[in-house]
Amino acid sequence: MTGTIYILNGPNLNLLGQRQPEIYGRETLADVEAECRELAKGLGFELKLFQSNHEGVVIDTIHEARKSACGIVINPGAFTHTSVAILDALNTFEGPVIEVHISNVHKRESFRHHSYVSLRAEGVIAGLGTEGYKAGVRRIAQLAAKK
Repeated sequence: MTGTIYILNGPNLNLLGQRQPEIYGRETLADVEAECRELAKGLGFELKLFQSNHEGVVIDTIHEARKSACGIVINPGAFTHTSVAILDALNTFEGPVIEVHISNVHKRESFRHHSYVSLRAEGVIAGLGTEGYKAGVRRIAQLAAKK
């Protein structure tokens, strides 16, 4: 294996497939994990997927990733627009970070147009549905291969 890719999910993403399916689709977080795990394995990487509704747990997981991850794919959910603390934690991580949003946040409420996480991310994927996670995994794999 070439390394471990972390996929981090923020608040309410545990309800993926149930919450506002007209915006977020019907796939569950377990579906996303299975698809990304298969993709990562095919690319020679391991995968760790985490979800928390608690900001501190997301930060602790970023700190854990510092020790073992070659990259982070993160969908911070609503923390995207509010959490300087998550930005600060991501700034301590030395590998690449890809920010993912299932919906096109730029077509939604204006408060969703600002992202603290984008200040750290090498790339931002928005509006591709859950396919965005796989695009993030592919990009991390590409960036990790260049090291």
